[in-house]
Amino acid sequence: MGGLRHLALGASLAAALLAGCVQAPPREPVVAPPPVAVPPSAEEPVVARDGEFAVVTAQAGESLATLAERWLGDRSQRTVIAEFNGIDEVRGGQVVAIPLRKKSPLGVSANGVQALTILCYHRFGSRANPLTVTPAAFEAQMSYLARNGYQVVPLARVAAFLEGRESLPPKSVVITIDDGYRSMYDIAFPILRRHRFPSTVFLYSDFVGAPDALTWPQMREMVASGLVEIQPHSKTHANLTVRLPDESEARYRDRAKREVEAPVDVLRTQLGVSAHAFAFPYGDVNETVMGELRARNIKLGVTVTPGGNAFYAPPYMLRRTMIFGGDDLDAFRAKLVTTLPLARN
Repeated sequence: MGGLRHLALGASLAAALLAGCVQAPPREPVVAPPPVAVPPSAEEPVVARDGEFAVVTAQAGESLATLAERWLGDRSQRTVIAEFNGIDEVRGGQVVAIPLRKKSPLGVSANGVQALTILCYHRFGSRANPLTVTPAAFEAQMSYLARNGYQVVPLARVAAFLEGRESLPPKSVVITIDDGYRSMYDIAFPILRRHRFPSTVFLYSDFVGAPDALTWPQMREMVASGLVEIQPHSKTHANLTVRLPDESEARYRDRAKREVEAPVDVLRTQLGVSAHAFAFPYGDVNETVMGELRARNIKLGVTVTPGGNAFYAPPYMLRRTMIFGGDDLDAFRAKLVTTLPLARN
């Protein structure tokens, strides 16, 4: 019996001790120190990856172009990374997401077909007229694009879009300026540079040397900025589809050849640029002129027929919408076509 009493006493003591542990006042909680952010090492630049995206840490000295080359196999795809992350360039230690799969390049959705608007300007000056836009109006138009989610893309990307090789951002716009007036350099270029908007100047080469024309040093400066490209707009700005009085077919073809060939050659000589697009004077084109473009591997031709361009747009007859000096902001907004309706039976 004594042994049983001893065991019972031991059990009672154990129960009391356990109860005492449960009922004991809680200790002060131990607060862990905040985690210290440790930047990824150069040996481990990949933060995460799956079949759709790679999230990486840019290394010192790396650029969007080198990231695009390493992950997408093409330096020109830097724009894909830039647009997805909403950045112009990358710095060492910055984490960026890289889309590994291209979205549908054709821009077809249930709402319609993506359309690209190509804007056409001519001159800029203090007094508005049909072909002259004031600095205030141009600034307001560029600010509108920036504030409302429009993406100004280089004309050089359009060929790949039409060929189905590259998609364009939603609400894409191209800015072009015809003829080569000095006001492009004095007025438009500073505004475009402030917004970081690319543009294309279509130059007719005989105009160079006129008092109100761009000079070659001004064009070199703009080209060096990376925001402006210069492309041909014929030699004399003559309508290339109209034969002169008493001009034979052979002489007409020879003249059309010179009108295309001369600006292409002078742009290569003076600026070191290759022609990939051509603006037809007065927007008119025929098969003879298109044949001259094909012979020089010029992929795009732009008219002055307004409207948007879907992926199926004829590359030598791209629509281009002129902006006039009398256009207010409502008129400008109405000219921005970003979607075309799907054809229905």
